[in-house]
Amino acid sequence: MEIHDTPISTAQMLVRRPVADVFGAFIDPAVTTRFWFSRSSGRLEVGKRVRWDWEMYGASTNVDVKAIEANRRIVIEWDGYNSRNTVEWTFAPRGGNETFVTGSERGFSGDGDQVVKQALDSTGGFNLLLAGLKVFLEHGVEPSLVVDHNPDAIVEATHP
Repeated sequence: MEIHDTPISTAQMLVRRPVADVFGAFIDPAVTTRFWFSRSSGRLEVGKRVRWDWEMYGASTNVDVKAIEANRRIVIEWDGYNSRNTVEWTFAPRGGNETFVTGSERGFSGDGDQVVKQALDSTGGFNLLLAGLKVFLEHGVEPSLVVDHNPDAIVEATHP
């Protein structure tokens, strides 16, 4: 099979919270660490580089913040599978208390099979992220979705 257009991963979810709360959950690592990564070196700010860690897996990524439009859009570049990839989140208010969040990633590289696998993995990961965001913001429950997704890959040092 030959690929003519490089795949873009996409995930989306309605979150029943005001757009400022949902947007803020991505900007502020004190909130984001409750449902996605386990540690961050700082808040997202345009032009800033932060590091996100998933300590349970011994994984991390460097995040370069490219654009922020308050309560509308966040664009970052991060360490992708084989390259620096661009990730964009958009936030569309629905009435006063709902937000439709869309996340996408582009820039996958490698042969056709590798690119398709990377895009599928990214889509699955973003779906877990958005489901965790929804559970946390709507119900105040800290989900273990990211940890429970791949329990065999958990680094022993963080979970004896």
